[in-house]
Amino acid sequence: MATLTVDADLEFRLDIPGSRSVNGTLTGSGKVLELWVSHPALFGGRSDAGVIRGLANGLAGKGLSIRVVTPSGPLITLGAPRTSWLHRRVTGSRHIRIERAAGFWSLVRGRKQAPSGGALPSGELAPPPTPFLPLPAVFRRARRLVTTTHDPDRGGNPRLSLPAGAHIGVHYPTVFPLRDDVTTIGTGADCDIRLPGLEPLHAEIRHDSEDEFVLVRRATAGTTRVHGAQVETAVLRTGSGIALGPWQLSYIRDEYADHGRPYGGRIGGELGHQRPQPSRARLQRQVEGDR
Repeated sequence: MATLTVDADLEFRLDIPGSRSVNGTLTGSGKVLELWVSHPALFGGRSDAGVIRGLANGLAGKGLSIRVVTPSGPLITLGAPRTSWLHRRVTGSRHIRIERAAGFWSLVRGRKQAPSGGALPSGELAPPPTPFLPLPAVFRRARRLVTTTHDPDRGGNPRLSLPAGAHIGVHYPTVFPLRDDVTTIGTGADCDIRLPGLEPLHAEIRHDSEDEFVLVRRATAGTTRVHGAQVETAVLRTGSGIALGPWQLSYIRDEYADHGRPYGGRIGGELGHQRPQPSRARLQRQVEGDR
């Protein structure tokens, strides 16, 4: 179980309308803090009692306590784990302990000296609590639209990229956008991407009806691998490493449009748990059913 500790070194000044100003310090480390105020009796009025009792209960719930002191010694402790029946009778709280007679007389003087309306701010200025929502508003079936990963065709700039430092020619590109339904790779004069050392038609990348990009092997003997595995066909995902003969390429598509990345991209890094993405057909049926 986690242990809550606090380090405090705070000075403050409180200006009370119609009364004298109060200076104070809050110091301490660990679970017990010490509060010194110049006029502690000003906080003993009836209108402040509820706020102070609430503070004491909250501190006790966190395992913390604040000891109110004066130059002559401690007066009371807020957040005490347990108190006697007499203390509960006087303070109205099981978590406020009167340390000595001076603490009792401070409470008595506060009932007479505290300014009208109390020294502490009223709870009326606090925002209202969040109302309890009706169950139908919480558990009703949410309307689910197609997510960002089901992007329009060719979204996310799908492309092949050669590694940094690879050079085929002075004016030869190292990034190849996949704009056509079929992109051919090889050494043939009619290939879209020509790389020395490959067969005339070594491989194709096909854009299918599901907006996926699929690598198709066309080589009769040359290497066609994805992440080191020899393949005949393979659906590409952003970051897929492709080996064609002597060449290493990467398939890249912005993750918001890569259908293999759930709901707009990875969360938690490459090894983070990824929530599976429903098929576009299933999502479309859900959308139509909600209309």
